[in-house]
Amino acid sequence: MWAASCLASCCAACACDACRTVVSGISRRSARIAYCGLFALSLIVSWILREVAAPLMEKIPWINHFHKTPDREWFETDAVLRVSLGNFLFFTILAIFMIGVKNQKDPRDNMHHGGWMMKVICWCILVILMFFIPNEIISFYEASSKFGSGLFLLVQVVLLLDFVHGWNDKWVGYDEQFWYMALLVVSLVCYVATFSLSGLLFYLFVPSGQDCGLNTFFIVMTLIFVVLFAIATLHPSVGGSILPASVISLYCMYLCYSGLASEPRDYGCNGLHKHSKAVSTGTLTIGLFTTVLSVVYSAVRAGSSTTLLSPPSSPRAGAEKPLLPLDKAAAEEHEEKEHSKPVTYSYSFFHLIFSLASMYSAMLLTGWSTSIGESGKLVDVGWPSVWVRIVTGWATAALFLWSLVAPIIFPEREF
Repeated sequence: MWAASCLASCCAACACDACRTVVSGISRRSARIAYCGLFALSLIVSWILREVAAPLMEKIPWINHFHKTPDREWFETDAVLRVSLGNFLFFTILAIFMIGVKNQKDPRDNMHHGGWMMKVICWCILVILMFFIPNEIISFYEASSKFGSGLFLLVQVVLLLDFVHGWNDKWVGYDEQFWYMALLVVSLVCYVATFSLSGLLFYLFVPSGQDCGLNTFFIVMTLIFVVLFAIATLHPSVGGSILPASVISLYCMYLCYSGLASEPRDYGCNGLHKHSKAVSTGTLTIGLFTTVLSVVYSAVRAGSSTTLLSPPSSPRAGAEKPLLPLDKAAAEEHEEKEHSKPVTYSYSFFHLIFSLASMYSAMLLTGWSTSIGESGKLVDVGWPSVWVRIVTGWATAALFLWSLVAPIIFPEREF
């Protein structure tokens, strides 16, 4: 017993030292990646609790207060939502606290980039506290997460548009035949994938012998958007490139598939869930991986002047770093100038992305389920999830079309 206690104390001390070393090694430039790491940690914790926490949560009286104990799946979903809520509150508090930070003189600038040991402790406390709140609050958060997830998808659409246009401009800027051919090949591949996926959707979600008018409407509407993208892009007044149109077409068709796949299992027009669970391990893994990638991309793009996260007038950090050592007076003057620099991106909006991503990841881990109810029953998929994804696809189409026609309607403005 004494040896075990000593071993546990040594392990705890080593763990604390390791955490302290990692935290102290986080620099100003690596802070954004550290936030991504903390978000990834929340996903790992959610996944672990989803697998192992159910037996323990069954014994907590303020969680399991039903006359009849719900099944294991209900507690798995509840654990994921509670971790997600703690993560959401952590980043939301930071987003509110960072409103109005304009330059690096603001004391909150140092808080954004430093204090990592305290941040990790606060994050752990928030997550633990979520397991002491009543089920009604979790129910409200679960319902709100569906709409927050839609907002997260819209943010990713804006970033996707920025990426695709930047990709297109870079290849066109080479002004070489090879890169023009590469643009054409990538565009053709995206269009082939788009129409192939639409054929698969008709096969899976419009089976013969079933009245599937709604599913047909969703698929046909997406195909109409695809055609409109091409027409608007190739119109002489727009003079756009076919690459952004092809990539957005494929993304809209994917959102249509994602929405149709969320239809209830017993719905006659949903052929996807006849021989499989609502959320397979493969689909879940891909969904979480793409979520982490999108959040990391948001963090990396936060320093770019072409995104929502950074105004065009913001300078890049470190752009005027001196080449030679300065004397004391000059060094102090240089340090003063460095601190008076405006921030390179909106800290508040940066944390807001992580808040919305917390909601989205919870929906992925729970299969966009409605988990809390008077009877404690779990519904794996449902129509709210379908409409969130379908409407997100329509909003994506509207944003892309607006990005094409806005410069024509308002020529005096910059877009």
